[in-house]
Amino acid sequence: MRHRKSGRKLGRTASHRKATLSSLSVALIRHKKIRTTTAKAKEARSVVEKLITRAKRAVEKEGEAKPKDVHARRVVFAFLRDREAVTTLFNEIAPKVGTRAGGYTRVVKLGRRLGDGAEVAILELVDYNTGQEKTAPKPKVKATAVRKRGAKKGKPETSKKAKETTAEVEKAETPAKTEASEPEAKESSSK
Repeated sequence: MRHRKSGRKLGRTASHRKATLSSLSVALIRHKKIRTTTAKAKEARSVVEKLITRAKRAVEKEGEAKPKDVHARRVVFAFLRDREAVTTLFNEIAPKVGTRAGGYTRVVKLGRRLGDGAEVAILELVDYNTGQEKTAPKPKVKATAVRKRGAKKGKPETSKKAKETTAEVEKAETPAKTEASEPEAKESSSK
């Protein structure tokens, strides 16, 4: 039984789990947003929030240097093992979240991964979501080959639905001629 045992084991040994959380933390600090499984994101969230809090407390306030700053950097470095990440954390992230009282990260669930069905999520720093994930245009639908059972592999038949969607996509892609564009074309051809 696991009564009152905190933390997720993530199917790893203690050293492997520590290394995984360290690398996830470094990636989040460097890129401000990472995509991973929901369980790893939730576990990494608690680790990163503690690191940010430690960095935030050690940040200089109005020109006076705190003697805890060096110790805090060493403690954070002992976990992260990446100088660039530590520098970014103390010089860029900690001052930016100085007024925030916690909740520096956000976990956004994305659904299930196709390969193994694992739940996937985005772990991001809250103050760095400048461009909120813009909805990307839907990818073009390609005609899929549909073969009947026992049919020869010669020329596959395309389904009617695929043909219709392909025709719609092609119509949408062809630019509509406007009256303003026609005189410009005539002028450029006459020169």
